[in-house]
Amino acid sequence: MESAIDILLSTSVEVAPDSFAIVSVSFDTWHRLVSEPDRSPRMTAPFMILMDKHEVTLVLDEVDLAKMRPGLEDAKIETGYRLLTFDTVMDFDVIGFIAEVSRILADAEIPILPLSAFSRDHILIKQVQLAAALKALGPHVKELC
Repeated sequence: MESAIDILLSTSVEVAPDSFAIVSVSFDTWHRLVSEPDRSPRMTAPFMILMDKHEVTLVLDEVDLAKMRPGLEDAKIETGYRLLTFDTVMDFDVIGFIAEVSRILADAEIPILPLSAFSRDHILIKQVQLAAALKALGPHVKELC
């Protein structure tokens, strides 16, 4: 099995062109939003929904946030994030990939919000730290896109 470091060295990092927001909404607000299709995220833009027992968390681009904002009166909103995608398909038995990414960026004092999809990992970082993050990751990845 390849190590996390070896996988990272063969990985391209893609930076999504748009800015993203992280939004926390109550269950009532979430149910109201999904009942109004014109306030739902576009199916053509990246987004993520996570519901746990405490809240519903949305990760969406700021275009969708603007469209949904009238229905987000009680929401907690953090804006100004950029989405970095590690463009490699990983098996579920890979150990420490995000830990290695986190270590590299922690050494550069850059906080991250990691996200995992079925086959690829992603991180959100603040726009103001994008250049520093890419500089820190550069020597550890195949390519920055």
